Amino acid sequence: MTIRKLGLATLAAMALAAPAAQAADEITVAYFLEWPMPFEYAKQMGTYDKELGVKVNWVSFESGVKMSAAMASGDVHMSVSQGVPPFVVATSAGQDLQILDVAVSYADNDNCIVRTELEIDKTNAAELAGKKVAVPLGTAAHYGFLKQMNHFGVDVATMDVVDMDPPDGAAAIAQGAVDMFCGWGGSLRRAAEHGNVLLTGDEKTALGILVFDVTSGPAGWIAENSDLVAKFLKVTADANAMWADEANRAEMLPLIAKDAGMDVDATAATIATFTFPTVEAQLSAAWLGGNAQTFMKGVADVFVAAGSIDAALDTYENNVNTGPLKAAGGM
Repeated sequence: MTIRKLGLATLAAMALAAPAAQAADEITVAYFLEWPMPFEYAKQMGTYDKELGVKVNWVSFESGVKMSAAMASGDVHMSVSQGVPPFVVATSAGQDLQILDVAVSYADNDNCIVRTELEIDKTNAAELAGKKVAVPLGTAAHYGFLKQMNHFGVDVATMDVVDMDPPDGAAAIAQGAVDMFCGWGGSLRRAAEHGNVLLTGDEKTALGILVFDVTSGPAGWIAENSDLVAKFLKVTADANAMWADEANRAEMLPLIAKDAGMDVDATAATIATFTFPTVEAQLSAAWLGGNAQTFMKGVADVFVAAGSIDAALDTYENNVNTGPLKAAGGM
């Protein structure tokens, strides 16, 4: 089958209908459950409210695509750990979003799982033709799926691609309702109980399949609240720096686990596969200093070639705003 378009007309209409930006006395931030990160320690400790001087409301989402829609409607002001592919889908549709920082890099925590009984691995992946796969469309998992199938020479048009959020996809592969699952986090761990990965994180990276999330927000709102945004990024960076010192982890881990809705062991196993770049690293050419913009163009071109979106932007340079992060680095 052909993967359907990713709701670009709807996203574009929502972007145009979004309410005008105005100074905030409280803000709403999107995040993922079962996606443990150091910022959740600061969230549990009330540090964001204290340092920003406003009430921060936190709302969990199942995918970065839904985060984009919530930001388009004005219901959410920022999203923590939005995947780059859903960000690219939204901005390609005309939604004026900006990347504010690199939230996390996680090549081993976003992947595709093939059911064990099929006995398909990277040596015979061509046998995936005609199989049924659960993929959350427009996400990092979708991009990784397309790139992997291209690498193995599998024509996606021959597959039955079902748009499923990771929790539903994990349940589907467990029940034998699908042959392959693509997703992340706790759902990926559950799916892995019923199958095997095709490529490791290192193997995907070698193919140019970068997997990282960002903090993002609507450009208009960011412009009117740049000081608030900088303070938010500063709290996040401080939490990352605190986590980098292993002496702090015994204190931080239980609160991160509580916030992520996970047990401590699962939290430790998941976060061990994550990397949290420093502010200095994020501002370098390897990330927001140039490579991220180039990577986004590549993601968009892959989606266009797959028929998943109508068109790519000429450049995604205007969708990266390093001003607040630079300000945070100087605080």
